[in-house]
Amino acid sequence: MRFFYLFIFILLFVSKELKAQQLSNEQEVQYNRQDSLRGSITKERAWWDLIQYRLAIKVNPADSTITGLNTIKYKVLQEYNVMQIDLQEPLVINRIIQDNTEIKFEREGNVYFVHLDVEQKKGAIKEITVYYGGKPIVAKTPPWDGGITWKKDSNNKPFIASSCQGIGASIWWPNKDHMYDEVEDMYISVTVPENLTDVSNGRLLSVKKHKDGTKTYNWYVSNPINNYGVNINIGDYVTFSEKYKGENGILDCSYYVLRDNLAKAKKQFKEVPRMLKAFEYWFGPYPFYKDGYKLVEVPYLGMEHQSSVTYGNGYKNGYLGTDLSGTGWGLKFDFIIVHESGHEWFANNITYKDIADMWIHESFTNYSESLFVEYYYGKEAGAEYVIGTRKGIKNDIPIIGHYNVNSKGSGDMYPKGGNMLHTLRQIVNNDAKWRAILRGLNTTFYHQTVTSKQIEDYMTEKVGIDLNPFFNQYLRDTRIPTLEYYFQNNQLFYRWANCVSDFKIPIKISLNGVEKWLNPQTNWKSEENIEENSKLFVDANFYVMAIPIRK
Repeated sequence: MRFFYLFIFILLFVSKELKAQQLSNEQEVQYNRQDSLRGSITKERAWWDLIQYRLAIKVNPADSTITGLNTIKYKVLQEYNVMQIDLQEPLVINRIIQDNTEIKFEREGNVYFVHLDVEQKKGAIKEITVYYGGKPIVAKTPPWDGGITWKKDSNNKPFIASSCQGIGASIWWPNKDHMYDEVEDMYISVTVPENLTDVSNGRLLSVKKHKDGTKTYNWYVSNPINNYGVNINIGDYVTFSEKYKGENGILDCSYYVLRDNLAKAKKQFKEVPRMLKAFEYWFGPYPFYKDGYKLVEVPYLGMEHQSSVTYGNGYKNGYLGTDLSGTGWGLKFDFIIVHESGHEWFANNITYKDIADMWIHESFTNYSESLFVEYYYGKEAGAEYVIGTRKGIKNDIPIIGHYNVNSKGSGDMYPKGGNMLHTLRQIVNNDAKWRAILRGLNTTFYHQTVTSKQIEDYMTEKVGIDLNPFFNQYLRDTRIPTLEYYFQNNQLFYRWANCVSDFKIPIKISLNGVEKWLNPQTNWKSEENIEENSKLFVDANFYVMAIPIRK
């Protein structure tokens, strides 16, 4: 077992952490009505439940426009007659039809309030069809600052893709743009110039040629899907496929790449069955056997679109050829294939209700990278990888963001979140139990939207100890918990400091070369018969600090 001093020679670092925490607590972010309309379950959303989308659009690369319609099937939960439909400017809804009648609506920024004339009786199944069009926002730095990417490939053919997590799917199609309500199934029809191919989610049902020189690709998603997971990918694609023998039988794996990259893709995409084997071991069966697995080349880095994972990593191992952990292990796999596919379990199978809880997606998927490394290269290698990612932790603001305003928390949800889970694994101290917890999450919350509390409560129950202080510390605080200790009168005195008031987790140490568990709390505790010149090392697998102090 690797041990090392988490020894801090100057307290300036600690004071910096305390100051950062104070600033983050005092910081007041200003939100407006549009933020609330986008991020909350408004009255105009709450009364109806999504059943099905039938999205049919035409994408015109010549002028960067999208036109089409979305038929929204829903169930009335409560009697009300004003419906909120989201579509972001500069796109425009032209008309809305229900029961063959055009209905009135009004726009407020990125929200349309639809005034339904027909009585909405509780329990009724209804539909509206929304016609829209225009030039959608162009993605600035996809996938982080999303929209539609309009590029050309090396042969000067259009290369187009959507990416919209955070900014919202309503940036390119009208929908109920809140994560709490996933549609049960979806049809996606995309018309493109006949020399191009569209790849979207689910299974390809048919391709229809038209006399005007276009083709329509008809896709069907049979599983629930979140809005940002819906995508279009348009290019001069060629395709190949394979069958993967997985836990739930045969999984169809299909690959779509630019024509000139076929040979490179056939080599690099051998990573996919390796990924599936590792993640089915750790997390359980791939969650979307009915819809298959696709990996699709796009003109940006990549994204976790459900059953249509996108790839732009340059056919290199690592993250664009670099190792984010700095250990060397990150160059043993293609980061985008592993990370974005890991989201099929944590993001697409288990989905946050509010983006404030985005850690549910990113912390588990960050941690999945180290589990992939462990599966193929051993437990120590996996631990080295996740520990290596700590250099990317900023401890700037809490990982959990503000609720009901579409606000995510710190980017620390990636490396710090992964290390939080790695720390929790040490507390569990039973690899079989830990694996059962990860698989159990994907069974218990199969195809569900969840809150952080649901995940926290589940893990508290399965681990068997109160994890509320643990999650409060790592998700809602920016400080690194610090083990303070000193030796005096043949005793070891120790406590947790720089932490929430009730923080208490066991910690593994090496004392004079002997492994030992301590159970610190925020008050001083002691161990007897310890020499004053003893050497104490903290297990590196715990994301904590340790400081010897003088008394």
